[in-house]
Amino acid sequence: MEYAIDKSMDVVVNGDAQNIRIRAEREGLPVILFIHGGPGVCDRHFVLDNQSSLAHDFTMVCWDQRGSGKSYRKDIQKQKLSVKTYVDDAEVVIDILREMFGQDKIVIAGHSWGTVIGTALAVRCPQKIAAYVAQGVFVDGAENEAESYNFCVREAERLGDKTALKKLDGIAPVDGRYPSDKAMMIQRNYLSKFGGGTYKKREGMFKSLLLPLLKTKEYSLSDIAKYAKGGLYLSKALWDDIVAVSYKDVTRLEVPIIVTQGEHDFNTPTAIARRWYDALDAPFKKWIAFDESAHSPIFEEPEKWGREVAGALRLLTDIQK
Repeated sequence: MEYAIDKSMDVVVNGDAQNIRIRAEREGLPVILFIHGGPGVCDRHFVLDNQSSLAHDFTMVCWDQRGSGKSYRKDIQKQKLSVKTYVDDAEVVIDILREMFGQDKIVIAGHSWGTVIGTALAVRCPQKIAAYVAQGVFVDGAENEAESYNFCVREAERLGDKTALKKLDGIAPVDGRYPSDKAMMIQRNYLSKFGGGTYKKREGMFKSLLLPLLKTKEYSLSDIAKYAKGGLYLSKALWDDIVAVSYKDVTRLEVPIIVTQGEHDFNTPTAIARRWYDALDAPFKKWIAFDESAHSPIFEEPEKWGREVAGALRLLTDIQK
């Protein structure tokens, strides 16, 4: 397929050079900005591969955040980072895109850590956001991690997995914080093994993350090395700040919200996300459930995700006319 716009470029965001990837079938389309998870887990290769049909109706923009993927710089470890750093960066990226494409508002699509940023943006600058598509919805760091850990214990008990129970014993998070990095990796490994991360394809880190990077043309080998460094560093540097976040008190958004949530998600547990959504007041809201997905329906059920999101955004446009 030929695209009128198909390029990668660096933009200056709060003094930092950051890379964005743009694709659209024709000029003048509304813009959708994908805010990836992690922190540091860029997903442009998955988004562009699995959701290429969206380029017919939208100018797709994938942004490698500060210290992530193509935006990784060695000096990231000297910077003082916080959730606010990334929300500030995201608002600048929105402003850059608004000016670049001559649009008052753009759509933002946040995934997991991307919803930590996305919800904050929806509260801070609703006048710049046409709609907020949220997936793997983060609500409260401490509650999320407690329920995620408890899911692993419940599944280990149900399956009679004595090895898992032994390894999980004594590493429960306190206020969202695990006793050590090793303890957190044990929990995340069992989360994946038991289907709370990815529901059908329960693969390890190599198959799920590294192998797709090695196969894609979006990242070179040197990019992949930077990707790995950024992802490992940022998750540690930002973790305490992330799990301290809570959006329980956010009961009103001034932007339309579309939630795309996997029914089996225990990374950002769906029951917690649903309670938040049900109590939320917004000018337009739609919950789209994915029965065969856990944390990432955009990749686990890609055809349905693209179709449902495009349909919801068209419905929203018709309502606003």
